[in-house]
Amino acid sequence: MQHRIPRYTLEGVPGAQVSVHPFATEDRLGLTLTRFFAEECDDVVLLVHGLTSSTDMFIMPEHRNLVSYLLDSGFGEVWSLDFRMSNRFPYNMETRRQTLDDIAAYDHPAAMRELRRHVGARRIHVIAHCLGSVSFQMSLFGGALDGVTSMVANSVGLTPRVHPRARVKLRFGPPLMEYALGLCYIDPRFHNAPPLTRRWLLARVISMLHPECREPACHMQSLMWGYGRPAMYRHGNIARETHVHERLADLNGAADINYYRHIAKMVQAGRAVKCDPGNPAHAGLPDDYLAGAHRVETPVLFLTGEHNNVFTDSNIVCHRLLSERTPGRHELQVVPGYGHIDPLIGKNAHADVFPRILDFLKRHAG
Repeated sequence: MQHRIPRYTLEGVPGAQVSVHPFATEDRLGLTLTRFFAEECDDVVLLVHGLTSSTDMFIMPEHRNLVSYLLDSGFGEVWSLDFRMSNRFPYNMETRRQTLDDIAAYDHPAAMRELRRHVGARRIHVIAHCLGSVSFQMSLFGGALDGVTSMVANSVGLTPRVHPRARVKLRFGPPLMEYALGLCYIDPRFHNAPPLTRRWLLARVISMLHPECREPACHMQSLMWGYGRPAMYRHGNIARETHVHERLADLNGAADINYYRHIAKMVQAGRAVKCDPGNPAHAGLPDDYLAGAHRVETPVLFLTGEHNNVFTDSNIVCHRLLSERTPGRHELQVVPGYGHIDPLIGKNAHADVFPRILDFLKRHAG
C-alpha cells in the first residue's frame, strides 16, 4: 500500500539543522541520537519514545510537532533518542528476550554519556513517553544516570497500572503468541501478511472485534496495548493523515513479546521491579526502583490524558507516592479529552498539551 507520508521523513522539521549521532551500548547494540538545531541555548531537551515507536513520533509533518514547537519556543537544541525499542531497528522482531532492565542498565546511561559528549555541562531536560518513560525513570531513580535537570513523563512512570482485561492479556498473551502462533513479536502490519497465514488470521479476528474504525493497524494496536476502542488514543485527536494507510504502523511498529512479561510483573507488584533479580548483568540496579526515590532531586511532571486506556491512572498514583516522600518536588497534569499517546502526537497537541510541557521546562530552565 502506498504511503502518503514518507517513512523517516524530515519534512516536519524544515527549519532545523539535523544530524545523526550513532553510539553503542555496553552490551553491544548500536543506537542513535538525532540532533535538531535551530539556535544556541543553555538548555537542551532530550526526547525518548516508547515501545514500538521512534523519533518519528516527535517530528510528524501532518501537524505542528513537538520538536518544531520546542525549537520555536526558546529551546533551540532538541535531541531525540532511538533506543532498542525503536521501530527503526530490527531488535523488536528478534528473539532477544530483552527486558526493561536491559534498557535501564545499558541504553539510557550510554545515551546520556553520548549526549554529554556533545552538549557539555549544559542543562538537560527529558521528555519521555510510555515505556521510554518507565525505563528512563528506572535508570534515573535506580542510580544508573544523573545530571537530568527536569523530566516530563507521559502516560506512565514507576507504578504501571492497567485495565483488568489488559492484565489478562499481559498474563496469557506472551505464551499464546510464542507457543500457539510461533511468533516472538506482534506487529500492526499483520493484516498485510499472506492470506490465511496465522498473522493474517489474527489481524482479521482482531478487526472483527473493533468496529469503531476501518484501519486494521489501529485495531492491532488496541490488542497490543491497553483496553478500549481504540486503546492508544481518542480518534478525534488524531489527524486524518495519521489514521490512514500505513501511517499508524510507521509510527508504532512491532513489539517484542518478552517486554510484556516484564510489564506484567511490574503491574502485579504495583511498581517498577526487576524482571529477574538474580541476573548478574543488572546487579548495579535496585530490585525495587522506587526504593531510593527520595534521593533523586530531578523534578518530574507526570503527564497523562484523562482517558488513558493503556496505563489508566499510573501517573496519578506515581505522583501521589513520590509526593509523600518528597513533598512539592513533582507535579501532575491530567489533560482533559486525551488518551495515552495523543498528548504527544495529537493534531491539536500544540495548543492543548505542549504549552503545559513548555511551562514546566521553562520554570526549571536557566
